[in-house]
Amino acid sequence: MNKIKYILVLSVLIILFLFLGYTVSRAYINKASFEKDVLEIAEKNEEPIFSINNITLFSSCNSKSEIQSNSTLKLSNLYQYTDIAIFITPVDKNLTSKNTLKDVYIDNVNFVSSPSEGTPNLYYKNINKFATSEYSEDNKIENNLHYKISSEENEDLNMPILYNNCANPIALCYVNSNIKNDFTLPDAFSQITYDGSLLKKCGITLGSISCSFSFDIHITNNLGQDFICPVYIEIPLDLEDGTSIYDGKVLQKNNTNYTFYRLK
Repeated sequence: MNKIKYILVLSVLIILFLFLGYTVSRAYINKASFEKDVLEIAEKNEEPIFSINNITLFSSCNSKSEIQSNSTLKLSNLYQYTDIAIFITPVDKNLTSKNTLKDVYIDNVNFVSSPSEGTPNLYYKNINKFATSEYSEDNKIENNLHYKISSEENEDLNMPILYNNCANPIALCYVNSNIKNDFTLPDAFSQITYDGSLLKKCGITLGSISCSFSFDIHITNNLGQDFICPVYIEIPLDLEDGTSIYDGKVLQKNNTNYTFYRLK
């Protein structure tokens, strides 16, 4: 009987020893594999290929309107918009297959903080219509935005197109729609300007429409190498110099230092 117990205890100890040895070896293998991956990524990114050094943002407001019989003005779909121009720059100015675009797309749009009034969305925008209130629901970014890459001149930029030499920026439009609906302004019709001053006239606080969001920009160059750059945007509503969107509009130029990290 004691012999059987001895065999059972010995068997359990052997199993535990083998399990511990397997666990330690797997941990070592995983650690070694992780370190190898990190080193490979570091080696690939010793020499940056693409960067973002400039993001320009323009914020204002607009609304649909209807003149009432008593000459007052009723607003519907009061919306705040911010046009965004993101300038991708090849680090080396001598263009080769290494620093020209083959494929570009945006995904992983995430609203870090959303406005308490209105409905925020992100749209593709024609850069030639930058700083205008025009946007199209057909251009709303649902899951991702894939660009056509072109080397031809005079492309129709109403469609998502980037030149392969990074000549035109990524242009987007953030729109916070339906901040106010069926709202009658107390002021005379002649005193209304369709810009950010409407927000103040309608009693909209800047805190209630503040917003920030992030997304990833993916690039494949003409060598088939893949890059990614996370971008964070905070909607500019007031500036350090004391001006704000209540004054009509806000233009903010950000000098950034975003680098695209090579994945493979």
